[in-house]
Amino acid sequence: MNTNELQRIKQRYNIVGNSDALNHALDVALQVAPTDLSVLIIGESGVGKEIIPRLIHDNSPRRREKYFAINCGSIPEGTIDSELFGHEKGSFTGAIGESEGYFGVANKGTIFLDEVGELPMATQARLLRVLETGEYIRVGGTTVMKTDVRIVAATNVNIQKAISERRFREDLYYRLNTIPIQMPSLRERGNDIVLLFKLFAMQMAEKYRLPKITLTDEAKEVLLKYKWPGNVRQLKNITEQMSVLSEQREITAEALRKFIPEDPESTMLATINNGNSEHSYENEREMLFKVIYDTRNSLADMRRELSAMRKQLDDANELNSNIIARTSSSQQIPAVYGDGNNGNIAPGIQDAVAEEIKEPETLNLEDLGRQMIEKALERNGGNRKKAAQELGISDRTLYRRIKQYGLE
Repeated sequence: MNTNELQRIKQRYNIVGNSDALNHALDVALQVAPTDLSVLIIGESGVGKEIIPRLIHDNSPRRREKYFAINCGSIPEGTIDSELFGHEKGSFTGAIGESEGYFGVANKGTIFLDEVGELPMATQARLLRVLETGEYIRVGGTTVMKTDVRIVAATNVNIQKAISERRFREDLYYRLNTIPIQMPSLRERGNDIVLLFKLFAMQMAEKYRLPKITLTDEAKEVLLKYKWPGNVRQLKNITEQMSVLSEQREITAEALRKFIPEDPESTMLATINNGNSEHSYENEREMLFKVIYDTRNSLADMRRELSAMRKQLDDANELNSNIIARTSSSQQIPAVYGDGNNGNIAPGIQDAVAEEIKEPETLNLEDLGRQMIEKALERNGGNRKKAAQELGISDRTLYRRIKQYGLE
């Protein structure tokens, strides 16, 4: 592509930047536009992937037909098949009429599937059939429908990793990835960062009739060294914030640092310190293992607590049995304790025996639990941590029991 043609495209789509990676992505998009080949746009969130499919459609033979941009991650899994491929009347609750779906309405046109990596596996199978044969079946239908649609897809997930984790079909990936286009991250575009800042600052000044903000040389260096994990979207947000909130219209390095995170190197997830070691939850699997581990510990605490309470209950039942056994044998009182005439028990002894054989109050699990916790807290001077250690339960379990028994 010659320089004049490239500049014309940039002006038409309001694209700012002169980096080689950006120019290459635009060049590939224009070369593939006249064909019907599938295109997969790869890049981080916020790099501006949505510009490429619009450019491809507008420069293709389908430019006079319909164009739909669909965010696959924003449609619920239960309705996405209906949204894409349509449905028959009565095929599910709420289907009061039939629907053509995007693939029916966009016949002869172009569909941009943003965040295609978020598609459910069943929907991926349907999409693969459309790509290979142009055929699909509506939800709840039996008739094979035909469509002629150009598909451009985009994703910010690691598709190869998703394939290895069986979250994305490998055959669909190769079918979509006929022509790959890599959109560069903002940190890879060098001086484009400053050019974009000037554009956003000018737009804010014109829109809200504000004095335009500018950067000192030191502030430009800070801007260029920052890693921009949110890419162009993040740069635009920060520029808009400074345009409205900054009293000084010339932004210094010190003023700029107030609007960007203190750790420009960190684009990873937060690290949690559990007291023994640090765990960086960089993927869902490790987070899931952590949840399982914590749940297992909580269950172990509950088992220990239940075992201790059960032992206390067994001891109480054994004590009750002993008392009842003793009182039963005591009912055969020797005659020496009687009145010497009819063997009746003397009144004083009778009262004592009656008191002894009185059935003890029933001890339930909640009473025992309350007593154990009260005694443990008393022995440890109200220190909950020490009381929990003595009882063999976690601090969290003890706090829950204290609240349950009203011992606060």
